[in-house]
Amino acid sequence: MLYSFPSFFLQYRIGQLYMISKHSHEQSDRGEGVEVVQNEPYEDPVHGQGQLTEKRVYLNSKLPSWARAVVPKIFYVTEKAWNYYPYTITGECSFLPKFSIHIETKYEDNQGSNDSIFNHEVKDLEREVCFVDIAYDDIPERYYKESEDPKTFKSEKTGRGLLKEGWRETQEPVMCSYKLVAVKFEVWGLQTRVEQFVHKVVRDVLLIGHRQAFAWIDEWYDMTMDEVREYERTTQEATNRKIGIFPPAISITDITLPSIARSGPSSAPSTPLTTDAPEFLTVPKDRPRKKSAPETLTLPDPALNAQSMFTSNKPSLPNSE
Repeated sequence: MLYSFPSFFLQYRIGQLYMISKHSHEQSDRGEGVEVVQNEPYEDPVHGQGQLTEKRVYLNSKLPSWARAVVPKIFYVTEKAWNYYPYTITGECSFLPKFSIHIETKYEDNQGSNDSIFNHEVKDLEREVCFVDIAYDDIPERYYKESEDPKTFKSEKTGRGLLKEGWRETQEPVMCSYKLVAVKFEVWGLQTRVEQFVHKVVRDVLLIGHRQAFAWIDEWYDMTMDEVREYERTTQEATNRKIGIFPPAISITDITLPSIARSGPSSAPSTPLTTDAPEFLTVPKDRPRKKSAPETLTLPDPALNAQSMFTSNKPSLPNSE
């Protein structure tokens, strides 16, 4: 995917960090949104100094009905990003089996004319190139805001905006965000449908994000890197508080059981056992028991039994009276 942007790519580094933090905060609410788990400097032997960020994106309510039917009620995607600007790597995965998203991004000062920018990363792989226009491509109606429309917005600080048809060819400055997106969901019967759906979601999210980065340019244009990092930190803390902390949907006690008590495979979670009957099976103490059978069985004495049999065999004598 190729996203052109009316700015220099070195300026956009500030705008990218600002946009991601503000967008995440706006899209988050109690139980839904983006929780930041980790955000710290990271050094790579190849790419050098960068920033490692780990997030949990809770999005159950944003899934279509057919997808909600096959995922847990509390569903989130774990996102890890390595930002070595102007090169970034984003990997996303969930606890769904065989599902992953991998995004590589490179930024250059051009209109999207570098056709070989990812040739080294995708040798012998089939690709589909998609140009995305932040001003004239459609976005979901529920996300549209007139104040964030590049066709009607004009920056007071830079004079950029009011983008017209064909703006990529005439706008100065202009840069391009090149994104290599790979989606895998290797589940028979759902693979094509899920992968196509995720590609569309990724495209829409990135399109909205780039529109917002441009519409918010007056907010971040004069920021230094230290200032945007401080804004990022405080906004992430506010976003985490906004989402709230929830107990897990399933609580499992980690207790080691004797081997004879394990009825499942070794990979199954251990569940504590008890000899007490569950409450719904316990007979109330104040309820009388039905005596449909004797509670004890007494066997007769053999001697008495023989005497009884002898007595019962005597013929009845007539009453002398």
